[in-house]
Order: sequence, then structure tokens, then C-alpha cells
Amino acid sequence: MLRYMAGVVSALLLVAAGFFLWKSQAEQENPVPPAPQAVASEGSAKVEDPPQATEKSKEEKRFARADKDDDGRITLEELYQPRRKAFAKLDRNGDSRLSFEEWAISTGEKFQGADKDRSGWLSAKEYETTRPKVKAKPKRCAC
Repeated sequence: MLRYMAGVVSALLLVAAGFFLWKSQAEQENPVPPAPQAVASEGSAKVEDPPQATEKSKEEKRFARADKDDDGRITLEELYQPRRKAFAKLDRNGDSRLSFEEWAISTGEKFQGADKDRSGWLSAKEYETTRPKVKAKPKRCAC
């Protein structure tokens, strides 16, 4: 009988030790980040890190950019329109067909423009200039 009591007591002690260990780790990790602190500069208060947009709002913004007529629906024509401009730049002879030669001319011109030292190859710095341009985001008023 004494062995059973010792077993029960040791099991309870192990469970209690596990609970306290788990609780101490939860306090160390602090799953809730602290609120951003305001930094005063020249009499105005600014937040150090603004909150990031959620994926849903990013997707809503992407939808709004594609919905050109703001009717809440995206038609196939609305999806084609931005791509038509890019295609028209590559289609040199305007026959609505993109041949390999037309693509190669455009790619060759892009290569020649990036090869600043006319070495016939692109260094990492030169290749970096061929990256697609990202449109600047409009600045928002912090009113």
C-alpha cells in the first residue's frame, strides 16, 4: 500500500513540475507583443512601427486595381488590358503575333542597355538594372 501511495505522490509531483515548467515558458515567450511606443520628435508624436496590412486587405487592394470600372466584378477584358500594353511594346510589326525575333530584339536591347562597360556580359551590378521597375506607392498624409 505504501508503494501505491508513493507512486501516486510521485506522479502528482511530475504533473505539477510539468505544469510549472510549461507556465514559465509561456511567460518568457510573451505571445502578445507590447503596444508600439510613441516617439516624440520636435513636439509631434510618431509611432515607431505602423501595423502591417492583413492579407485580406492586400487581396482587396489587388482586386480593386484589377477592377478598372469599379463595378465589383473583374471581366476578362479588364485582366487583358495591362498585358496588351506590354505585348504591344514587344510586337514591333503590329501583326498581333509575337515572334521569337521580336522578343529577341527587345531582350537584346535590354541587355545592351544594361551592359554599361560593353564587355559582352553582365556583372551582378549591371544585371540588377534589368529588374522590373516597381511603381512608387503614393505617400499618405499623416494628418
